[in-house]
Amino acid sequence: MVSKRTSGTFQVFLIAVLLAACGRDGGPPPRPPVEVGVAAVIERPVTGWAEFVGHIEAIESAEIRPRVSGHLRQMHFDEGGTVRGGQLLFSIDNREYRAALTAAQADRKRAETRIELARQELSRAETLIKERAVSQSELEARRSELAQAEADVLAARARVTRAELDLEFTRITAPFDGRTGAALVKPGNLVRAGESVLTTLVSLDPVHVVFTADERSFLRYEATARSGRHVVQVGLADEPDFPHQGALDFVDNALDTGSGTIRARAVVPNPDGRLIAGLSARVRVLDDQSRAVLLVHEQAILTDLDHRYVWVVDGNGSTERRDLQLGAQFGSLRIVEAGLAPGERIIVSGGRKVLAPGQPVRPHEVSMAEPDGPASAAAAPAPAAR
Repeated sequence: MVSKRTSGTFQVFLIAVLLAACGRDGGPPPRPPVEVGVAAVIERPVTGWAEFVGHIEAIESAEIRPRVSGHLRQMHFDEGGTVRGGQLLFSIDNREYRAALTAAQADRKRAETRIELARQELSRAETLIKERAVSQSELEARRSELAQAEADVLAARARVTRAELDLEFTRITAPFDGRTGAALVKPGNLVRAGESVLTTLVSLDPVHVVFTADERSFLRYEATARSGRHVVQVGLADEPDFPHQGALDFVDNALDTGSGTIRARAVVPNPDGRLIAGLSARVRVLDDQSRAVLLVHEQAILTDLDHRYVWVVDGNGSTERRDLQLGAQFGSLRIVEAGLAPGERIIVSGGRKVLAPGQPVRPHEVSMAEPDGPASAAAAPAPAAR
């Protein structure tokens, strides 16, 4: 039979063994260092930019209307196709206007005949006045008749010019190079001068890209914005980058006090016609001066709620969290406006393995630009943290 004293001694011994197994302080054993890839923060001069949302506008646009009335006879273009300036678009039945021109030319001929007769009568009266064969009043009447005949000739010539223009206006041509819209009136219909819209025409190359800039961006670029020196890059909704390049050519003369924005415009070449009027566009205005910035790979940046941060590794392999203020993106790299110093080493790959500041890591060097590239994979690992 075991005594109570013996049983108590055994329990004390068992507790001592358990405490020894858990370590002197009773806590869990320390975690082994995790393997991570680290790289030094890059410092490099870059050209900055600001991004905006805008839309594309045609530099020239027109509603094609007839300048004379009549029956539309024929359409000479493909709807939605490109045309050259001066190309025939529509023709109106011109028989009425051709007849009017013939009548005006006949009136001009009669007026020119009358003026010849009036000159001869005046010359005869001037000869007879010397012989006192006609009175002075008759001479003045002959001069008045010549002046009237000259005025009639001018009026007749003007009517001929007007008739020629009306005949010319029965041929409706494109005022500039561009792309046509749909034909809104088909041949056979009666069109009225200045009222009927036959189609629309917009220019293609170059185009305007219009956008609004906030007050802060306007103040940043105001010094050189009006000079047209700023380079503008444009991307469409289905384009991941900004492949179209132009130049800023207009900034409005006042800020909209309601929205705190100002209207700006860029001219962008459009040789392939991809930039279509009305499409929305992403606009990036490049700064004309470079500045030194700190760059880190996007892969190194972690998110904690609304905070963006990285893990900084010191010379002993210990980690420290740094919250960042980020700027624009350059490919796979991101500008760091605040939170890091040049040359500091940060975890680029494997950062999610770090659970708390001060956790030891086993770093190996990788490339900041290509942390998963072959050069990074072949890099020799750094000594293990102690």
